[in-house]
Amino acid sequence: MSLELLLITGMSGSGKSVALHALEDAGYYCVDNLPPELLIPFIALQREREAERVAIAMDVRSGVSLPLVPQQLERLRGEGVSLRSLFLDATTDALVRRYSETRRRHPLSRHDGGVDAPEQQRVLVQAIELERELLAELRDGADVIDTSLIRPAQLQSYIKALIAAPESALTLVFESFAFKRGVPLDADYVFDVRMLPNPHYVPTLRALNGRDAPVIEWLREHDDVARMYGDIEQFLQRWLDALVRDHRSYVTVAIGCTGGQHRSVFLVEQLARGFGGRWSALKRHRELDAMS
Repeated sequence: MSLELLLITGMSGSGKSVALHALEDAGYYCVDNLPPELLIPFIALQREREAERVAIAMDVRSGVSLPLVPQQLERLRGEGVSLRSLFLDATTDALVRRYSETRRRHPLSRHDGGVDAPEQQRVLVQAIELERELLAELRDGADVIDTSLIRPAQLQSYIKALIAAPESALTLVFESFAFKRGVPLDADYVFDVRMLPNPHYVPTLRALNGRDAPVIEWLREHDDVARMYGDIEQFLQRWLDALVRDHRSYVTVAIGCTGGQHRSVFLVEQLARGFGGRWSALKRHRELDAMS
């Protein structure tokens, strides 16, 4: 059995520690902040020990050696290591808020204090944007999870669902969300369904969601809903094979409505069911999951 390596990278403050805890619970041997220079010898050691699943977190704390990582990953793939890369992202506003709440210093920030709050925030934003540039290449080749609006428990659930998904040429993630809370950063495709009939304005349906039978039945009665589903399905059926040929292994399809409760949830459920027969299909409901 080949060694399974999960590399976790991402923005500082985006939840890498939470991700490592979830992976430890799932049986991975986890290492935080491994210097890139030690990656190849560390994996060689784990293979000698016949380890099966290893998770390693790397980020900008690795400094000037970070550009070594993509080449090292290709080398490991060539040596037969089963490798997956996960990138945790978040909006700049969310990261600024988290640093303000914890009063920790960003690893790229060089200010030692003694300045007013607006200046501190400006320096923090500059550090975050520099970090995005430094990590851009690692993000491009990774599965991305946007942690801006999700709780730590949600992130742990998403990661456990991802690693538990059966192996296939492509993993599809269908994600519902509310436009009023922002578009997910991890979305590869975004479909706006706010023009569809809205169960929110039906008093008996308002408190329910798109997984409840009365809402499902009501939405199925509207031709525009069926037409939207058909259009999204046709688009994905046309292009998924091309994505596989382009060596994509993970695609997130985000469906957004006003509140992320009825229409987007319904369509995510239907699409995951429809595509689950051929591909590995996961479901996320950003707003509903936050309430559970």
